[in-house]
Order: sequence, then C-alpha cells, then structure tokens
Amino acid sequence: MAIISSKKQPPEPNGQPKQRRESAKAPSKENILQPEAAVDEGKQEESIRPQRFADYIGQKDLKDVLDIAIKAAKSRGEVLDHLLLYGPPGLGKTTMAMILASEMGVNYKITSAPALERPRDIAGLLVNLKPGDILFVDEIHRLSRMTEEILYPAMEDYRLDITIGKGSSTRIRSVPLAKFTLVGATTRVGALTSPLRDRFGLVQKLRFYEVDELSKIVLRSAQLLQTPVTEDGATEIARRSRGTPRIANRLLKRVRDYAEVKLSGEITESVASEALQLFQVDPCGLDWTDRRMLSVIIEQFNGGPVGLETIAAATGEDTQTIEEVYEPYLMQIGYLSRTPRGRVATKAAYKHLGFKPPNEQLSLL
Repeated sequence: MAIISSKKQPPEPNGQPKQRRESAKAPSKENILQPEAAVDEGKQEESIRPQRFADYIGQKDLKDVLDIAIKAAKSRGEVLDHLLLYGPPGLGKTTMAMILASEMGVNYKITSAPALERPRDIAGLLVNLKPGDILFVDEIHRLSRMTEEILYPAMEDYRLDITIGKGSSTRIRSVPLAKFTLVGATTRVGALTSPLRDRFGLVQKLRFYEVDELSKIVLRSAQLLQTPVTEDGATEIARRSRGTPRIANRLLKRVRDYAEVKLSGEITESVASEALQLFQVDPCGLDWTDRRMLSVIIEQFNGGPVGLETIAAATGEDTQTIEEVYEPYLMQIGYLSRTPRGRVATKAAYKHLGFKPPNEQLSLL
C-alpha cells in the first residue's frame, strides 16, 4: 500500500526549495492494453467505480450468488462469509469488494499480500477491524507462510494468536477479534495453499465480459467523465478491450483525449477507430506486441511449434511477460495454441495478419 507523505521538501543550498520534476509522458502504445492500473489515473478510476450492484454491469451469475449471501447474512444478523474471487486482472475484483461493503453497510480496508511482509502488518489490520468489516487482500496467493498461518485462526475462530517470549518461557496469548469478512482476490487460484483456499466459504470466478456489456460500461463511464460518446463509438471501444472493463475505461480516456485535441470532442465510431489505430490497437484488441509475437512465429518459424524461450529471444520480451500477459488473450481468441513441442500460430492468426497458411497448417487446422 502506498504511503503518501505531506512532509515538505528541504531547501536547496542556494535557499531555493526543491521542485519535484515530473515528466509528462505520452501513453505507451505497447502498454495501453495492460490491465494493471496506472498511478496517475487512480483517482479517476475510483470516481467511475460502481458503488452498488444495481450499477455494476456484467457478472450476472456472480451478482446473483452474492446477493443471496448478503440477504441471508443480513436476515440472520451475521457477517458475510469469507469470499475468494479469482480471475484475470481488471475484471472488477476490488470493485466487487467495495460494493459488498456498501451493500452490507460496513467499512472496508484494502491491502495487498506483498504489503503484509511481517506478522505485525496483518496483526495490526486485524485488531483494528470493527464487527462486520470487510478486509480485502489483493493477490492473496503471494502471502508469506507466516502471515498465512496467522490468518487461519483469524478466519475460523476470530482470534489472533500471539507468541510471547523465547525458549522455555514462550507462551501463546490469544486476542479475540471482531467478526469480519475476508475477501481475497487472486489471478492464480492454483497457487493458493489448500488450507487457505478451503477456509473460504465462497469461491467465485470472474469471467471476461461480452462486447455488449463492455459497451454499457463505456457509456456509463463516459457519462461520469462528461464525455459525449455515441453507441457505435462505445461499441468500437468495447470490441478492442479484450473483454476487460479496466482496459475499456483506459481506452475510453485515450480516445477522449484524441477527440478533444484533434476533433470536436464527440466520440463516434470513426473517431474511436482513428484514435485506436493511432495507439496501434486493432479491431480484435491486439496491440503491437501481440502482432509482433504472432508475426515472429509465422515468418521466422513457419507457424511453429516454437519454444517459449525462443519466442522471448526473438521478440525481446521476457518469458514471464509472454506467458502471463500476452499468451492468455491470444489463446482465448484462438490465435495461438500450446502443444507439447511448443507454441503454434493458428489459421485464424494467419488470416488476421494477412498471411496465407501453408498447406501443412491448413491440413492440421
């Protein structure tokens, strides 16, 4: 969690105060489709987050399950059961936790697993929770083993076990905790240990969004940002958003900038298409790196199979970025497949990039 300090900068030796120099960088064409939140857009993203289930678009099955859980907990006067949300980044896990707190009428605290390095970090959060509060832990699969052990009794029995002393004088003191709800979010549910995963009463997956759902999200966000946009313009942005609301909102902001500077300000289908072409986001949502990967596989390795290390060396990307950021979407839309021998570009990838599949590829695909 970021700590914002209001401490003034010390003066320079010549008596003039230090000035913080911030370079105004243009948005990166390669990174515009990445689902990680941009720091400078944090406040805007907060302002367009839905606050109630009625405003939350998409994830109908998940909303139905959580609505039943909320109503049941309220009717019994109990806290909501612990909830684990998993799925790709940018689909609304944090927003869902905030809506749960709003619907339950309680407060929430948001943190991430890497910020809970020491036992006292999680202990400090737990003891300050009030009855019914929601504690949201992002990337919960990255919790340290010691922190995870502290969470076990906290989740099951609402108590915090503290070890006092060393050696033969060691004793354990149990501190009672207020009944709370832990909401964990992860992009890698398989990386959670079984003891932690089994302690969640609800385990739910967030799916990718359809174009019509993303179009509604774009229209809603545009209204909150006071940006005029037509339905066709919203659909054009939605088509290129990889099924991810965070990317849709980010593309909307970039198209808004383009429309305000280059044109009248209204986002139409043609304006959205021109703007996203400038940022090298094609109609299928592929950016420059996606197309580069597929082109390398097709042109240099005859469509594959080719190993991950070889692709990384040929494209200049590291293997983890390829495997976790680029490959999932390419596989989801059917442009890339994994085989025991390596990655293979599919017939659809050939057609999308304007290549003619070889006869061998046609027979296999």
